[in-house]
Amino acid sequence: MRIVQVNFAVDAALRTPDALLDRYFTLTGWSDAIRSAGAEVRVLQRFARDDVRSRGGVEYRFCANDRRIAAEAAAFAPNIVHVNGLEFPIRTWILRRSLPPRATIVVQNHSDGSAIGRAPLLRAAGRLLRGAAAAFLVAAPEHANHWRDAGLVGPAQSVYCVMEASTRLRPIARADARRSSGVDGHPAILWVGRLNRNKDPLAVLEAFELTFQWLPRATLTMVYSAADLLFAVRGRVESSSALRGRVRLVREVPHERMAEFFSAADLFVAGSHHEGSGYALMEACACGTIPVVTDIPTFRVMTAGGTIGALWRSGDAAGCARALIEVAARDLDEERRKLAQHFVR
Repeated sequence: MRIVQVNFAVDAALRTPDALLDRYFTLTGWSDAIRSAGAEVRVLQRFARDDVRSRGGVEYRFCANDRRIAAEAAAFAPNIVHVNGLEFPIRTWILRRSLPPRATIVVQNHSDGSAIGRAPLLRAAGRLLRGAAAAFLVAAPEHANHWRDAGLVGPAQSVYCVMEASTRLRPIARADARRSSGVDGHPAILWVGRLNRNKDPLAVLEAFELTFQWLPRATLTMVYSAADLLFAVRGRVESSSALRGRVRLVREVPHERMAEFFSAADLFVAGSHHEGSGYALMEACACGTIPVVTDIPTFRVMTAGGTIGALWRSGDAAGCARALIEVAARDLDEERRKLAQHFVR
């Protein structure tokens, strides 16, 4: 079996191939996993210039234009071409025209499709060119509905539910994790994500404030990257006597250190209104941090419908507070055992 993975998306801030491979750890992780299963794998990555790298026996070819990607894919004579992203119908069509008839294209969805209504040109192109793909992968069944409604997935085309990625993070000793991360509290609650409206850190802060009477020794550590709402978050913390001294804001942590933070925390809280999958939740579950997250499709999948940890409605701070209090009252060691078994499955 010969498989090509094609990634058309690239962050312009990543200036070198090595920087990209270091950052796109799911791209390399997926490739390593498929190779270990016995397939021959090549990765084609859109980039500012042509280049080649090899890691773990997998060749990564960086291509400066889409036609080069198509030519490189055809030259590998693949059985399957795995395209990352439903939002590239024209590029996927160009790719299809270059491949031999026996090669199959499978497109993996990277978002829930909720914004597709604001992209009329993408809808038109997707409807016209959707036949380039033989099948689609989505993280949750509900996600397929947006793309079908928009016409990017045809009514008779196959859709399979496959989570977007997994993680190599694993738990480390709790005492060591608390010492190195500085995370403490009873319970210690962790939030990881961008400070933006979708992640809704203000709703999480309001919920945490509401828990004070029942969880007076709890702490909330917020590890953040993009800081759209940083000013509002800081202001909210400083204005509340229940939050000051119990909320710690931590600027972006190197990915290789995140296992320390997850392993040190008891509960993982997320306020997302929508997600393509949820990398932070995956990593939290891998490290034994019990999820208290919003009731959205991918989070329902990853928590077995809320039977692991708890779910709460997006934007409902009171509901989040109730969930945090209820989960904190459980036998957390038993909850971690259930979570570990669930994550392995």
